[in-house]
Amino acid sequence: MRSERADDLQMSVLKSTADRELLATSDAAPSDWGALARYLSTQGMSFDPTEPAHQFAGGLANRNYLLTINGQPTVFRRPPDGELPPGAHDMAREHRILSCLSQALSFAPKSLHYCGDKDVIGVPFQLIEYRPGLVVRGADMSLLQSCANAPAILSETLVSTLAALHAVDARAVGLEDLGRPQGFVARAIAGWSKRGALVAGDAGARKLVDDISGWLARQRFRERPPTILHCDFKLDNLILDPATLAPVALVDWDMGTRGDPLFDLATLLSYWVEPDDPAALLQLKQMPTSLPGFWRRDDVAKRYAALTGIDLDGLPAMRVLALFKLGVVFLQLHRQFLNGAVNDARYADFAHVGEALLLLAKDIASGLTKGT
Repeated sequence: MRSERADDLQMSVLKSTADRELLATSDAAPSDWGALARYLSTQGMSFDPTEPAHQFAGGLANRNYLLTINGQPTVFRRPPDGELPPGAHDMAREHRILSCLSQALSFAPKSLHYCGDKDVIGVPFQLIEYRPGLVVRGADMSLLQSCANAPAILSETLVSTLAALHAVDARAVGLEDLGRPQGFVARAIAGWSKRGALVAGDAGARKLVDDISGWLARQRFRERPPTILHCDFKLDNLILDPATLAPVALVDWDMGTRGDPLFDLATLLSYWVEPDDPAALLQLKQMPTSLPGFWRRDDVAKRYAALTGIDLDGLPAMRVLALFKLGVVFLQLHRQFLNGAVNDARYADFAHVGEALLLLAKDIASGLTKGT
């Protein structure tokens, strides 16, 4: 039985997290809440557009708001404004995945509604079940400073959650036709190479994209039995139980598909920074893994293999692909900043972050070619 003290601690952490996660109403990006209310009324849902609509502070692309719909707290999720990269911010894909996956995974929140009609508010959007909990963003562990074992617990939580996702039988949940798993890695290389070419701003960045694309295209990735993939699996996409650090929800599914499970593992490792890493990774600060107590990347990979039985052949080259993808994502986000689609000051330096990640990917690729 949980003690009153444990319950009080959990409520305290939840309140502190909520204060950090929700921006004031005036900071929310403009949306036509009246049009949304009228549309939802045609779908049998009630929403008072005069009530406060708070934007979640996290995330660098899609916009998420906490609304009250049918008397229940609900997440309203929509893509950013402006021209979007091909295949990105796919609300329809996310709705389908979450509508099915919540049958099999307790940490998959339910997607409650999807609207693809841009005439309603100008962009597609969806409504998702709200699950409160703790979110660890960047390298900030202040909410867990009283838990000495938090780094080790979080390390295990990340790996075991990913393993649980990859254990889901896609056919059993109605996702057997999600994506095109055959040739997935080759298409990922081609797709991210194309995106990189579109957003590389100067000759140096364009050469990096060309060099890494060429190296990746020469690798021979063997086909594995496909699993459901999240495609951006990292710590701040997990909402955690403050008392146990168990996963309450895994969010941000707009790039989900089926393919080689090592793609998800390599994506996690692309964010997993170690204290002695190059400056490009240390400055990334997407996860707190450089702090004492977190596992090393090799430990993560070995634990994943032990939990899943999946061999790690080709993982180093897959990590190059993941770092390449991450570098291109930062270049894309910087392009959105230049185009005026977002005005978040964090985006101003993202071109330098993206190029640094591309350079690191090239260095790792060169080391693999030399056998070092």
